[in-house]
Amino acid sequence: MHKLIYILDDEKEIRKSLRVILEDEDYTVEDFANGKSLLKALAKDRPSLVLLDVWVGKEDGLSILDECKKLYPGLPIVMISGHGTIELAVSATKKGAIDFLEKPLSIEKVIQTIESALAKTKDYEIPEFQLEIDEILGESLSIKRVKFAIYQAAQTNARVFIFGENGTGKELTARSIHQNSKRKNEPYIEFNCASVLEDTIEQELFGFELLGSNVKSEVRLGKWESAHNGTLFLDEVCDLPLSIQSKVLKVILEQKLERVGGNDSIPVDVRIIAATNSNVEEAIREGRFREDLYYALSVIPLELPPLRDRNQDIPLLVEYYLKKSILENHLSPKTIDREGLDALTSHFWPGNVRELMNILERLSILVPGETIRAKDVKEALHGFKKANEMVARGDLKHAKEEFERQYIIKTLQICEGNVTRTSKALGIERTHLYRKLRSLNISVEQLNEG
Repeated sequence: MHKLIYILDDEKEIRKSLRVILEDEDYTVEDFANGKSLLKALAKDRPSLVLLDVWVGKEDGLSILDECKKLYPGLPIVMISGHGTIELAVSATKKGAIDFLEKPLSIEKVIQTIESALAKTKDYEIPEFQLEIDEILGESLSIKRVKFAIYQAAQTNARVFIFGENGTGKELTARSIHQNSKRKNEPYIEFNCASVLEDTIEQELFGFELLGSNVKSEVRLGKWESAHNGTLFLDEVCDLPLSIQSKVLKVILEQKLERVGGNDSIPVDVRIIAATNSNVEEAIREGRFREDLYYALSVIPLELPPLRDRNQDIPLLVEYYLKKSILENHLSPKTIDREGLDALTSHFWPGNVRELMNILERLSILVPGETIRAKDVKEALHGFKKANEMVARGDLKHAKEEFERQYIIKTLQICEGNVTRTSKALGIERTHLYRKLRSLNISVEQLNEG
């Protein structure tokens, strides 16, 4: 396994020279020109070692060193400087740097220092911990970090903001925090901020009252009040209308709400977990999301890794979801061969774990026989690839049609072009299938000829 080295230096030639040297020594290298980009990368992944310049433009490398150590206390950091002094070296060492290199850098010295540092420093060890309920599959280091973050968050009432692409498991992570917290026996309420009309979202969140002498009184609790003493999960929180964001912030800060149509201020004790797959910085910059709300929600930020960054977990996920699909669909047992598993492992997975689940369900249903092979995997992924490309363009209608088309074609092939058998396998009426074939431009004759 390659060791990952991060380099932070504002001099482009220094970064380039170090990259060439280290890649020749079989290290994987990422380089950065400013502290912000380095810290952003560190929030997503932990390197084996960091080479950190004392002055990065106007940025103080020692301050950046402090931030690195907050994220990873055991991370080995080697400081580099063009004007090193004993005082500077001592200061860096006190802050946790393991060595200090002076410019101009000696190739031999750089390699020797890195090798020595890595030999002395064990990989970052996550402390022993135990989740009472653990439904998150994976043994990769990135998933272990997520589980440890869940464990840490569950011990508190702090608000958590979960970041991650579609299909990475944000809902599962939010539920896991609740299930492992002191609030586990209290309500857990989910609210998708993107799925409710703007006209009704305030009532859905905060409830409403209809009171008066001429009408029948009515009180309905909103999601927030229903979660009293428990947890409220605000999914796709960046899609909240701006007019509602200010009210959400007010309730968070005051721990009180007013129902729509009501006058009473109602105390609420709710732990908030928010999530998004949007670029929050961009949403704030464009004025679509309040910066003060972001800071209120992200007391504990938690970023979920995409599946392509933890592909060592794919065999475990494949085994679990394949068995799950076979059981739920009452199918005969199936296995996947080595080449088929390799094809799944090397896929980019734009849809992450959710896409993998869908592919495995499709394979478990449509592949005849007991073994799923690489050819079957590639055919299944082909339809999803086209669909994903259309989704990326915002063309949901055609993405759904492409997936449906590929699904029907594969079923027809398995049923040797027999429409009656195909309609039974798909669970739809024969006349309905004929309409589908026409609308999706599928020719049974051409399939049989092929």
